[in-house]
Amino acid sequence: MKLKPEHIAIIMDGNGRWAQERGLPRAAGHRAGVEALRQMVQNAADLGIRWVTVYAFSSENWSRPKSEVTDLMGLLKLFIRRDLAELHQNGVKVQIIGERQSLQRDISGLLDEAEQLTHDNTGLRLVIAFNYGSRDEVARAATKIAEAAVAGRLAPGDITPETFCTFLDTAEIPDPDLIIRTGGEIRLSNFLLWQAAYSELVFLSCYWPDFNKTHLVEAIQTFAARERRFGGVREAGVAS
Repeated sequence: MKLKPEHIAIIMDGNGRWAQERGLPRAAGHRAGVEALRQMVQNAADLGIRWVTVYAFSSENWSRPKSEVTDLMGLLKLFIRRDLAELHQNGVKVQIIGERQSLQRDISGLLDEAEQLTHDNTGLRLVIAFNYGSRDEVARAATKIAEAAVAGRLAPGDITPETFCTFLDTAEIPDPDLIIRTGGEIRLSNFLLWQAAYSELVFLSCYWPDFNKTHLVEAIQTFAARERRFGGVREAGVAS
């Protein structure tokens, strides 16, 4: 691979349809999706990827049937209780992005536990977008900026794109080089809209539970074959 992304973000879509096509309840698809997540983290680490961000639960997912939301919360608890020790042992550092103030105490406590336990790890950085929506993130950042301006800590003229980034949930996280979405849909669905300004996008038809190392390698190879100009142009006579 001539070029490898430092940061891969993934929209893990298709769990429900995977289960439906097999005559299984949607919860079975979500359970299979958790296993695919475990394997993907290991595969990404093996390939030398430094950052992985996964869209685990969006701020819009609360509108799903109550039984499905309950199942998803149960899977979050299972993932942290069952897999956190292994992630920690493998040096993975977990970071959570998303709105936390409105979460139930048991859920926010689990998220805090994952971050605290792995805080000093130096391996792959696993960023979990939970109760996350990009528009909500931008709105919360704007609120913080307004509060800083009112308090006199920030002048209006000091607000630049670089300044704005420091108020986002991803303030200390590099923008994703590559965003992968499984499930066949071709949209970002309110995921990292600010950060994705110059990300390369790869959309796969496979459902998330079927995502494996071959899919990951092929997505990275697709990324490597693209010419990234970040709004500029390639100089004449310079090979890409």
